[in-house]
Amino acid sequence: MADIDGHCDERFEPVRTALRDSLQAGTDVGASVAVFVDGQPVVDLWGGSLDEAGTAPWQRDSIANVWSTTKTMTFVCALMLADRGQLAFDAPVRRYWPELAAGGKEAVEVRHLLGHTAGLSGWSEPLAPEDLADWERCCDALAAQQPWWEPGTASGYHALTQGYLVGEVVRRITGTTIGEWFAAEVAKPLGADFHIGLSAGDDRRVAPMIPAPEPGLQGLGAGELAVRTFANPPIGGATANEEWWRRAQIPAANGHGNARSVALVQHLVANGGEVGGVRLLSEQALEPVFWEQANGTDLVLGLPLRFGMGYGLGNELLPLGPRACFWGGYGGSIVLSDQDTRLTVAYVMNRMADALVGDLRGLNVVLAATGVAGS
Repeated sequence: MADIDGHCDERFEPVRTALRDSLQAGTDVGASVAVFVDGQPVVDLWGGSLDEAGTAPWQRDSIANVWSTTKTMTFVCALMLADRGQLAFDAPVRRYWPELAAGGKEAVEVRHLLGHTAGLSGWSEPLAPEDLADWERCCDALAAQQPWWEPGTASGYHALTQGYLVGEVVRRITGTTIGEWFAAEVAKPLGADFHIGLSAGDDRRVAPMIPAPEPGLQGLGAGELAVRTFANPPIGGATANEEWWRRAQIPAANGHGNARSVALVQHLVANGGEVGGVRLLSEQALEPVFWEQANGTDLVLGLPLRFGMGYGLGNELLPLGPRACFWGGYGGSIVLSDQDTRLTVAYVMNRMADALVGDLRGLNVVLAATGVAGS
């Protein structure tokens, strides 16, 4: 029997069962799950180990790199700035970041950055992995290059670049980095243990990533564009365990947290902009989440995807409620929020799945939680 700690409202026992089954089957080494409903935590569970040898148990304050689930935190920052009247989603990016207009990008709008439709899914300039820690270089290269397809016409997953694109807009507006702004304006008020750029003092709490065999890019079915997006710079699951990666601010990929902190922040979306008595967004500010930006086969991932303002929305392949949104990370982490049921569910783990997208472990947790909430 797998040891699981934390609390779980009796109604949500299927969530505990989903976590226990995954740990007992060995598909998970260590993981945490959390569910919030109507502004309050109803599930906060963790179990397993920080390492594959089982020498260190996953603790309440253990955290892990959540890869692209980090993107949902940048979306919250953008929503908050829009709510304050400092950011317009339909404005050209050049209003805030004039240099991005180079290379024929004068008409690129902020919504294109959030909807993966800007035509900037990767870098044309060759980069080494450690260059991702050089904010100016990454942003300058994106500002100078030409788009890879006509902006606004289709989505192409901006796997790493989205964080720099949105993050630089945030920096131009606020005068501070998105990691610092998120820490001060989002994490601190909520008491959320989530970090975009991790301090050395928190390393002891990190569950290192346990990589799976790297997926073949050709298997994505999107051909050359997928290779150009994911192979420059070349990174893999083990990259998250390197010190430079943890210290950098890579707002699309290197956020560190656990299911509790992910669900806490993202519950703002499901619960009208307020969690635990702390209001960070007006209810009206959440409407853009569901403004469709793209709906069709993604040019990079080769999958049918529907994007709102940042978040993924339901489509025929992934039937969700009309007021539900989600996103997940490389290896398996995931978060989903549903305004109709006022529910948010998150799953964070250290053993990475062997597929770039799609993982049954997180899906089983989400289905268990949404099944209860919808009953």
